[in-house]
Amino acid sequence: MRAAQALYVSQPAVTRSVHELEELIGMALFVRGPRGVLPTAAGEILIERARSALGSLRRASEQIEEVRHGGPRPLRVGTNLAGAYALLPQAVVAIKRTHPEISVSVVEGTAEVLATSLQRSEIDLLVGRLDPGTYRGALHHIRLYDEAVRAVVRRGHPALSVTPRLADLLSYPWILPLQPSTLRTELDEMFATAGLKAPRDITECSTLLTSREIVLQTDSIAPLPMLIGVRDDLLDMLPLHLDTVPRAIGITLPADRSVSREARVLVDALTETARLLAAELRSATRKHAKPQISGSADQA
Repeated sequence: MRAAQALYVSQPAVTRSVHELEELIGMALFVRGPRGVLPTAAGEILIERARSALGSLRRASEQIEEVRHGGPRPLRVGTNLAGAYALLPQAVVAIKRTHPEISVSVVEGTAEVLATSLQRSEIDLLVGRLDPGTYRGALHHIRLYDEAVRAVVRRGHPALSVTPRLADLLSYPWILPLQPSTLRTELDEMFATAGLKAPRDITECSTLLTSREIVLQTDSIAPLPMLIGVRDDLLDMLPLHLDTVPRAIGITLPADRSVSREARVLVDALTETARLLAAELRSATRKHAKPQISGSADQA
């Protein structure tokens, strides 16, 4: 009934259209259950493709309107913590110097949510931590550099004055990524591998400004990209290994459609910015190289 109302057609017309699609495909698309009509596996695939097609049409309509009114074509970029702190901001500053006419809209979110937005043409590209296993669909990944995740705390944190075991750190509050996310899964596995339960005092957060402010005002520990701990004079890093956490930083693009000229300009700027950040990370890694706490059970 709701589908018919949304399409401004009768319910029999919707039912007839669904039956015609099922006959064309040769599979059932929907089944009736205790909670109403639900999509089958084939129905889920069709719905996702339809959303992607609608997103492309909506994007094309917006771009045509902007061309009609003489405005710039907006470039929509999705990013997460790994891309939002240094890589993307520096690249945007660079293209604004040479291409001030390019309009950039930045959306922050988890990799899973942003990947869905990319498939639906709601954003043009993703910038941040790469984990191809997280993404579904036709996507192309460009690896730019590696950046470790480190346990970041405020300067003067009591754990910095000693060399604690991982188990000792569970007495402090932790700021962890939202579930579901690859980083959160990796951190949970780190505790489990060490034979430890997850910290009891947890704040779930995936935005940098909120995480940083909580870290500065408390004794919280936040697993964050290394550059955040290196560049912020009010923050420091615990000597804690997070070896299992994926470290590749890069760009994710749609593989089944071409990108705009503006997107290509940003990709070039990101590539050059990444070259400079990689050199900074190599220097910081050497500077901060020291005995570290391992997440393994023999060290915990």
